[in-house]
Amino acid sequence: MTPGRVVVTGVGVASPVGSGRERYFDGLISGRSGIGPITRFDASPLRSRIAGEVRDLDLSGFDAKTLKRSSRFTHLALVAATEALEQSGLEADAREAAAVVIGTGIGGFDDLEREHALFLAQGPERFNPLTVPMIIPNMAAGRVAIAHGMRGPCLCPSVACATGAHAIGQAFDLIRSGRVPIAVAGSTESTISPFAVDGYCQLRALSTRNDCPTAASRPFSASRDGFVIAEGAGILVLESLEHARARGAEILAELAGFGSSGDAHHLTAPDPQGRGAIRAMRLALEDARLSADTIELVNAHATSTPLNDVTETRAIRAVFGPHADQLWVHATKSLTGHALGASSSLEAVASVLTLVHGVVHPTLNLHDPDPACDLDYVPLVARERRIRTIMSNSFAFGGHNAVLVLRAFSA
Repeated sequence: MTPGRVVVTGVGVASPVGSGRERYFDGLISGRSGIGPITRFDASPLRSRIAGEVRDLDLSGFDAKTLKRSSRFTHLALVAATEALEQSGLEADAREAAAVVIGTGIGGFDDLEREHALFLAQGPERFNPLTVPMIIPNMAAGRVAIAHGMRGPCLCPSVACATGAHAIGQAFDLIRSGRVPIAVAGSTESTISPFAVDGYCQLRALSTRNDCPTAASRPFSASRDGFVIAEGAGILVLESLEHARARGAEILAELAGFGSSGDAHHLTAPDPQGRGAIRAMRLALEDARLSADTIELVNAHATSTPLNDVTETRAIRAVFGPHADQLWVHATKSLTGHALGASSSLEAVASVLTLVHGVVHPTLNLHDPDPACDLDYVPLVARERRIRTIMSNSFAFGGHNAVLVLRAFSA
């Protein structure tokens, strides 16, 4: 039996290059980096002192008590989900059966760090009594469900940097299986705190281009020296095609396929042969019932780390063969930084907007391509083109791989 079709009827975003889908996409196509010096705390003792912070988050429409009793990663999700639902035009009575699948890689790390410091300094019962329900990862999904009256499955995948793609893929499967007609899906992350940043510094994972933040995230560049930590949230409203048509919804794009795999190789390094990435890409194509040569654009995982970018390039060549030389490949993280669990949903939103607007955002800072990275990465300047089919890659610590295939909707 052929699974039913799943379409996108709304997107919402909070990102370092701009919150709200219009500002976000304008920032991407204009090549406006969202990376700057860390302002959330004194980062001067740290090796890496730059980040992609969301600087324009508007929380004025939300209840003050809700905001006080939730962490920043939840605030980001609320903003993005509210925007996505408003665009979808989904009425309150239709939301009753909707699933919420919003993941996060870590949860309220910043609040945990702050309240734990109070615990150590002042002893028991002297820190915020709501700390636990504020920081646990499922609270973004829970808060979105509460805010919008959604009583379908309420889930929180946590798969490191592939969280968003897994959340969208899980929602996709819930709809195709007939369990729900609608799902609000994506991910959120906010871990710009001293302990978290220093933890990645100790792994030697972060860029140390502190004197030139906007040039620090440079995927596929010979001079790349690590990723730039970031925060954000990206949310999609997904519906069965039948449900969207029945209510006369505007359809933005179609989610055509999802593939996932594990490397079974290393905690932090990709399989050097890219076997897990290759498998996930092939599974996504198979799920979408598409041949490799139908893909026109790949939104790459592209972390700007020495190992990932070369491995991903090799994996793309293995999957696409000669067609790899016809592909365009671009890197959203070159503009936003790496928002960890939120990164793949930010990229999914970017892919939907690319299909809608017919403009492909550039890969920023690619002035000196690594000879081992030999694809067309859309360097420096956006390109106009009516793209029909996009693959979006996400590969995470622990060897977790997730790949989405999106395409322009046609009846």
